Amino acid sequence: MKKATVSKICVSISGLSVPEILEETKGMEMAEIRLDGVNFTPEDIREIFSVRAQMIATCRAGKLKDEDRMRLLMEAIKSGAAYVDIEIDAKKWYREKIIREARRNGCKVILSYHNQRLTPPDDVLLNIAKKFKWMGGDILKIACKANTLSDTARLIGLLGHLENTVVVAMGEKGRISRVVGPLMGAPFTYASLSKGKETAEGQIEFGRLKEIMSSIL
Repeated sequence: MKKATVSKICVSISGLSVPEILEETKGMEMAEIRLDGVNFTPEDIREIFSVRAQMIATCRAGKLKDEDRMRLLMEAIKSGAAYVDIEIDAKKWYREKIIREARRNGCKVILSYHNQRLTPPDDVLLNIAKKFKWMGGDILKIACKANTLSDTARLIGLLGHLENTVVVAMGEKGRISRVVGPLMGAPFTYASLSKGKETAEGQIEFGRLKEIMSSIL
């Protein structure tokens, strides 16, 4: 098993302006830019994604129509995003169009599953992994609310069976998953920019997570 390094910390960023993003990401190995957090123009996206190699373009459902989300992600892909995140349960036409654009531009595809309420049974989680295999993604992300420590253990345990998978146990009971994941083979883990700027429940701020991981590797 490969040893994790601090370069496997991806800082998730939402709600910042373009100048703030460019300033905050200086020196970072990897960052996720949430395009649903600000009204970005195509010019903004080109500026953000053309200056860094290791950026994830993410645009969650809820605020925008699928057509608008796809337009933003396509622009990010063409501008140099290293990864694009697509929900695994997204509509087929949406998913396939973005994947085709990613392949044309050398952008890796993250297919993500989120459950904000609970961690489903193991058979459900493994079925999600099976879907991922035929959908054409490069990395599978499974993020579920951990209501118990057992939920966290089950999610981390998936890494013993699945390759190219990131697991996130959301919530206070799942914070350890953000440290242990890379140690168990996950390609990276997510952190918040700072305290109070979390994009998901239970995220650890970048500086603290970097310190923790540096101390045990």
